[in-house]
Amino acid sequence: MRNLRLTVIQSEIIWHSPGDNIKLYGSLVDEIAGATDFVLLPEMFTTGFTMDPEKIACDMNGEAVAAMISWSRALNAFVAGSIIIKENNMFFNRFIAVSPAGELFHYDKRHLFRMAGEDKVYTSGSENIIIDIMGWKVRPFVCYDLRFPVWSRNPEEKYDLAVYVANWPAVRSLHWETLLRARAIENQCYVAGVNRTGIDGNRVKYSGGSSVIGFRGEELYNAGDKPDVHTVELPYRELAEYRQGFPAWMDADRFRVL
Repeated sequence: MRNLRLTVIQSEIIWHSPGDNIKLYGSLVDEIAGATDFVLLPEMFTTGFTMDPEKIACDMNGEAVAAMISWSRALNAFVAGSIIIKENNMFFNRFIAVSPAGELFHYDKRHLFRMAGEDKVYTSGSENIIIDIMGWKVRPFVCYDLRFPVWSRNPEEKYDLAVYVANWPAVRSLHWETLLRARAIENQCYVAGVNRTGIDGNRVKYSGGSSVIGFRGEELYNAGDKPDVHTVELPYRELAEYRQGFPAWMDADRFRVL
Protein backbone atom coordinates (compact mmCIF):
# COMPACT_ATOMS: atom_id res chain seq x y z
CA MET A 1 0.00 0.00 0.00
CA ARG A 2 1.18 3.53 -0.76
CA ASN A 3 2.49 5.79 1.97
CA LEU A 4 0.08 8.54 3.00
CA ARG A 5 1.06 12.21 2.71
CA LEU A 6 -0.75 13.96 5.55
CA THR A 7 -0.81 17.76 5.82
CA VAL A 8 -1.59 19.51 9.09
CA ILE A 9 -2.65 23.17 8.92
CA GLN A 10 -2.29 25.09 12.19
CA SER A 11 -3.46 28.70 12.19
CA GLU A 12 -5.41 31.32 14.06
CA ILE A 13 -9.18 31.42 13.54
CA ILE A 14 -10.99 34.72 13.02
CA TRP A 15 -13.78 34.89 15.59
CA HIS A 16 -17.31 34.40 14.23
CA SER A 17 -16.27 35.20 10.67
CA PRO A 18 -16.89 32.22 8.34
CA GLY A 19 -16.20 34.14 5.13
CA ASP A 20 -12.86 35.49 6.35
CA ASN A 21 -11.79 32.09 7.65
CA ILE A 22 -12.67 30.43 4.37
CA LYS A 23 -10.42 32.96 2.62
CA LEU A 24 -7.65 32.43 5.19
CA TYR A 25 -7.65 28.65 5.02
CA GLY A 26 -8.15 28.72 1.28
CA SER A 27 -4.90 30.68 0.92
CA LEU A 28 -3.08 28.16 3.14
CA VAL A 29 -4.47 25.21 1.19
CA ASP A 30 -3.20 26.77 -2.06
CA GLU A 31 0.37 26.34 -0.82
CA ILE A 32 0.23 22.54 -0.95
CA ALA A 33 -1.28 21.80 -4.36
CA GLY A 34 0.02 18.51 -5.71
CA ALA A 35 1.99 17.68 -2.56
CA THR A 36 -0.49 15.91 -0.29
CA ASP A 37 -3.14 13.19 -0.03
CA PHE A 38 -5.01 14.33 3.08
CA VAL A 39 -5.35 17.84 4.58
CA LEU A 40 -6.42 18.30 8.17
CA LEU A 41 -7.92 21.58 9.49
CA PRO A 42 -8.81 22.49 13.11
CA GLU A 43 -12.11 22.17 14.95
CA MET A 44 -14.71 24.82 14.02
CA PHE A 45 -12.19 26.30 11.62
CA THR A 46 -14.71 28.76 10.16
CA THR A 47 -15.82 30.31 13.47
CA GLY A 48 -13.71 29.37 16.48
CA PHE A 49 -15.07 27.27 19.35
CA THR A 50 -18.28 29.13 20.11
CA MET A 51 -21.45 28.53 22.08
CA ASP A 52 -23.35 31.06 19.92
CA PRO A 53 -23.99 29.21 16.67
CA GLU A 54 -27.34 30.72 15.75
CA LYS A 55 -26.12 33.33 13.25
CA ILE A 56 -22.99 31.56 11.98
CA ALA A 57 -24.02 27.92 11.53
CA CYS A 58 -24.36 26.57 8.01
CA ASP A 59 -25.87 23.50 6.41
CA MET A 60 -24.34 20.75 4.30
CA ASN A 61 -25.05 22.80 1.18
CA GLY A 62 -23.48 25.96 2.56
CA GLU A 63 -20.40 28.02 1.76
CA ALA A 64 -18.01 26.15 4.08
CA VAL A 65 -18.74 22.70 2.67
CA ALA A 66 -18.66 24.08 -0.88
CA ALA A 67 -15.21 25.55 -0.16
CA MET A 68 -13.96 22.21 1.15
CA ILE A 69 -15.23 20.48 -1.98
CA SER A 70 -13.46 23.05 -4.15
CA TRP A 71 -10.18 22.72 -2.20
CA SER A 72 -10.31 18.94 -2.37
CA ARG A 73 -10.84 18.95 -6.10
CA ALA A 74 -8.04 21.47 -6.70
CA LEU A 75 -5.58 19.53 -4.51
CA ASN A 76 -6.69 16.09 -5.67
CA ALA A 77 -6.65 15.22 -1.97
CA PHE A 78 -9.04 14.64 0.92
CA VAL A 79 -9.78 17.75 3.01
CA ALA A 80 -11.21 17.52 6.52
CA GLY A 81 -12.02 19.65 9.56
CA SER A 82 -14.99 20.46 11.78
CA ILE A 83 -17.61 23.18 11.32
CA ILE A 84 -20.93 24.11 12.91
CA ILE A 85 -23.84 22.51 11.08
CA LYS A 86 -27.53 23.23 11.64
CA GLU A 87 -29.76 20.30 10.76
CA ASN A 88 -33.35 19.54 11.78
CA ASN A 89 -33.28 22.57 14.12
CA MET A 90 -30.26 21.16 15.98
CA PHE A 91 -26.63 22.27 15.99
CA PHE A 92 -23.77 19.83 15.51
CA ASN A 93 -20.01 20.15 15.90
CA ARG A 94 -19.45 18.11 12.75
CA PHE A 95 -16.24 16.68 11.36
CA ILE A 96 -16.52 16.69 7.58
CA ALA A 97 -14.17 15.01 5.12
CA VAL A 98 -14.38 15.54 1.38
CA SER A 99 -12.84 13.34 -1.30
CA PRO A 100 -11.48 14.66 -4.62
CA ALA A 101 -14.50 13.06 -6.28
CA GLY A 102 -16.82 15.17 -4.12
CA GLU A 103 -17.90 12.43 -1.70
CA LEU A 104 -18.82 13.70 1.77
CA PHE A 105 -18.19 11.83 5.02
CA HIS A 106 -19.16 13.18 8.42
CA TYR A 107 -18.89 12.41 12.12
CA ASP A 108 -20.70 14.38 14.84
CA LYS A 109 -18.63 15.00 17.97
CA ARG A 110 -19.67 12.50 20.61
CA HIS A 111 -18.14 14.00 23.76
CA LEU A 112 -19.36 17.56 24.21
CA PHE A 113 -17.28 19.81 26.45
CA ARG A 114 -19.62 20.46 29.38
CA MET A 115 -17.20 22.88 31.09
CA ALA A 116 -17.93 25.35 28.26
CA GLY A 117 -21.62 24.42 28.02
CA GLU A 118 -21.20 22.68 24.66
CA ASP A 119 -23.58 19.93 25.81
CA LYS A 120 -26.32 22.56 26.29
CA VAL A 121 -25.99 23.99 22.77
CA TYR A 122 -24.97 21.14 20.47
CA THR A 123 -26.32 17.65 19.87
CA SER A 124 -23.98 14.75 20.51
CA GLY A 125 -23.21 12.17 17.85
CA SER A 126 -23.52 8.46 18.53
CA GLU A 127 -21.91 6.81 15.52
CA ASN A 128 -18.25 6.53 14.62
CA ILE A 129 -17.03 6.21 11.06
CA ILE A 130 -13.95 4.96 9.25
CA ILE A 131 -12.92 6.73 6.04
CA ASP A 132 -10.96 4.92 3.33
CA ILE A 133 -8.19 7.14 1.97
CA MET A 134 -6.08 5.33 -0.63
CA GLY A 135 -6.63 2.08 1.28
CA TRP A 136 -5.72 3.66 4.62
CA LYS A 137 -8.46 3.35 7.26
CA VAL A 138 -8.89 6.70 9.02
CA ARG A 139 -10.99 7.29 12.14
CA PRO A 140 -11.98 10.91 12.97
CA PHE A 141 -12.46 12.44 16.40
CA VAL A 142 -13.10 15.98 17.67
CA CYS A 143 -11.18 17.64 20.52
CA TYR A 144 -12.69 16.47 23.87
CA ASP A 145 -13.08 12.96 22.41
CA LEU A 146 -9.33 12.63 23.02
CA ARG A 147 -9.91 12.21 26.75
CA PHE A 148 -12.02 9.06 26.37
CA PRO A 149 -9.93 5.99 25.48
CA VAL A 150 -12.87 3.58 25.19
CA TRP A 151 -14.35 5.63 22.33
CA SER A 152 -10.95 5.70 20.65
CA ARG A 153 -10.21 1.98 21.02
CA ASN A 154 -9.09 0.17 17.90
CA PRO A 155 -10.33 -3.43 18.22
CA GLU A 156 -9.02 -5.83 15.60
CA GLU A 157 -6.99 -3.03 13.99
CA LYS A 158 -9.99 -1.48 12.26
CA TYR A 159 -8.15 1.77 11.59
CA ASP A 160 -4.58 2.82 10.76
CA LEU A 161 -4.73 6.53 11.52
CA ALA A 162 -6.71 8.43 14.17
CA VAL A 163 -7.18 12.16 13.60
CA TYR A 164 -8.22 14.65 16.27
CA VAL A 165 -9.26 18.16 15.22
CA ALA A 166 -9.33 20.60 18.11
CA ASN A 167 -9.48 23.99 19.73
CA TRP A 168 -7.42 22.85 22.74
CA PRO A 169 -6.56 25.66 25.21
CA ALA A 170 -2.94 26.41 26.10
CA VAL A 171 -3.62 25.92 29.80
CA ARG A 172 -4.08 22.18 29.16
CA SER A 173 -1.41 21.69 26.50
CA LEU A 174 0.38 19.01 28.53
CA HIS A 175 -2.80 16.92 28.49
CA TRP A 176 -3.01 17.31 24.70
CA GLU A 177 0.56 16.14 24.16
CA THR A 178 0.29 13.22 26.59
CA LEU A 179 -3.06 11.91 25.40
CA LEU A 180 -2.17 12.03 21.69
CA ARG A 181 0.87 9.90 22.43
CA ALA A 182 -1.16 7.51 24.60
CA ARG A 183 -3.81 7.00 21.92
CA ALA A 184 -1.11 6.06 19.39
CA ILE A 185 0.60 3.56 21.70
CA GLU A 186 -2.52 1.82 22.99
CA ASN A 187 -4.16 1.56 19.56
CA GLN A 188 -1.01 0.70 17.60
CA CYS A 189 -1.74 3.32 14.98
CA TYR A 190 -0.60 6.70 13.71
CA VAL A 191 -2.26 9.68 15.39
CA ALA A 192 -2.55 13.23 14.08
CA GLY A 193 -3.83 16.13 16.17
CA VAL A 194 -4.44 19.57 14.70
CA ASN A 195 -4.97 22.55 16.98
CA ARG A 196 -5.30 26.31 16.47
CA THR A 197 -3.23 29.27 17.66
CA GLY A 198 -4.15 32.75 18.86
CA ILE A 199 -6.84 34.04 21.24
CA ASP A 200 -10.57 33.57 20.65
CA GLY A 201 -13.52 35.85 21.34
CA ASN A 202 -13.79 34.52 24.90
CA ARG A 203 -10.14 35.44 25.57
CA VAL A 204 -9.08 31.78 25.59
CA LYS A 205 -5.47 31.34 24.50
CA TYR A 206 -4.36 28.51 22.20
CA SER A 207 -0.74 27.42 21.84
CA GLY A 208 -0.99 25.07 18.86
CA GLY A 209 1.06 21.94 19.39
CA SER A 210 -0.41 20.23 16.35
CA SER A 211 1.48 16.98 15.97
CA VAL A 212 1.77 13.63 14.27
CA ILE A 213 2.64 10.63 16.43
CA GLY A 214 3.98 7.28 15.27
CA PHE A 215 2.54 3.93 16.32
CA ARG A 216 5.35 3.43 18.88
CA GLY A 217 4.54 6.80 20.46
CA GLU A 218 7.39 8.73 18.84
CA GLU A 219 6.74 12.30 17.73
CA LEU A 220 7.07 12.64 13.95
CA TYR A 221 6.16 16.31 13.83
CA ASN A 222 5.21 19.14 16.17
CA ALA A 223 4.10 22.56 14.93
CA GLY A 224 5.05 24.40 18.10
CA ASP A 225 3.08 27.54 18.96
CA LYS A 226 3.16 29.37 15.61
CA PRO A 227 0.97 28.99 12.49
CA ASP A 228 2.37 26.27 10.26
CA VAL A 229 1.53 24.14 7.24
CA HIS A 230 3.43 20.87 7.23
CA THR A 231 3.23 17.55 5.41
CA VAL A 232 4.35 14.24 6.92
CA GLU A 233 4.67 11.05 4.89
CA LEU A 234 3.39 8.04 6.82
CA PRO A 235 4.84 4.63 5.85
CA TYR A 236 2.31 1.82 5.87
CA ARG A 237 4.74 -1.10 5.72
CA GLU A 238 6.37 -0.16 9.01
CA LEU A 239 2.98 -0.04 10.72
CA ALA A 240 1.97 -3.45 9.34
CA GLU A 241 5.28 -5.04 10.36
CA TYR A 242 5.07 -3.60 13.87
CA ARG A 243 1.54 -4.90 14.38
CA GLN A 244 2.55 -8.33 13.14
CA GLY A 245 5.61 -8.49 15.39
CA PHE A 246 3.91 -7.07 18.49
CA PRO A 247 0.22 -8.00 18.23
CA ALA A 248 -0.95 -6.62 21.57
CA TRP A 249 -4.35 -5.90 20.05
CA MET A 250 -5.07 -9.65 20.09
CA ASP A 251 -5.22 -9.56 23.90
CA ALA A 252 -7.42 -6.48 24.15
CA ASP A 253 -10.60 -6.63 26.21
CA ARG A 254 -13.78 -6.98 24.19
CA PHE A 255 -16.51 -4.46 24.85
CA ARG A 256 -19.54 -2.73 23.36
CA VAL A 257 -20.04 1.05 23.52
CA LEU A 258 -23.54 1.93 24.69
